[in-house]
Amino acid sequence: MKVLKTRIETQNYAKSHEIGLVPTMGALHDGHLSLIKRAKKDNEVCAASIFVNPIQFNNPEDLEKYPRTLEKDLDLLEKTGCDMVFVPSVEEMYPEPVALKMDFGPLERVLEGAFRPGHFNGVGIVVSKLFHMIKPQRAYFGLKDLQQCAIINRMVKDLNFGIDLVFCDTVRAEDGLALSSRNARLSTEDRAKAPFLYSTLQAGQELLLEGKSPEEVKTEIQKMFNNRSEFELEYYEIVDFENLQNISTYDPQVKTAIVLAAHLGGVRLIDNILW
Repeated sequence: MKVLKTRIETQNYAKSHEIGLVPTMGALHDGHLSLIKRAKKDNEVCAASIFVNPIQFNNPEDLEKYPRTLEKDLDLLEKTGCDMVFVPSVEEMYPEPVALKMDFGPLERVLEGAFRPGHFNGVGIVVSKLFHMIKPQRAYFGLKDLQQCAIINRMVKDLNFGIDLVFCDTVRAEDGLALSSRNARLSTEDRAKAPFLYSTLQAGQELLLEGKSPEEVKTEIQKMFNNRSEFELEYYEIVDFENLQNISTYDPQVKTAIVLAAHLGGVRLIDNILW
């Protein structure tokens, strides 16, 4: 496995290969590795990037606490069959302050965007840079970050990147918790409680399918959270998968997503379910 650290050597490598790219911020888990396996299967070369992108964090404390496990990550990537990994420094990615601002309109005004101003501007810029540097034919993302997938899909279409995007299902632990790098920050006690979040998504889906309105569902779910004071619910929304806007009535013919964000033990967790 080649470990490349500069834009020049990465571009030189990319010239002669068909590449499937898995962009990451490290702290890898089985969810990331499932994307690596899919990219390995689909492409001549499976590439990953590891870069904790400072401009997508609106909370400096969150950036500081983000887990960094580079040595372990490289070992996992090599064992999973990754062919190349790009590990740039902040200076390599941002030799000058970024003046560009990306605005994704209604897609970024809701959900994560409403609570993390500037987040998707940072995501759009770093993914654009990675696409330009590595020039993949395909790029792989997990649907756990549902809004991120929608944002990147919009960006690729609007800017004519000519890259095939592959969105893969959320990978979960046996108890239902969506795999996330942030899970490593949970205490043992909180980790045991965390699957409650997925249970609220399942409950919401069941209530919708039983005929409850989205507002009635949200009222019932809020009662569940009221009985679990260790969780601080940030949002719980029922949205149209295509545009991420709230729905007022449930239509079985429309792809629907339930999305949430909540804090547990000082760790912010997100999850979703879609059908």
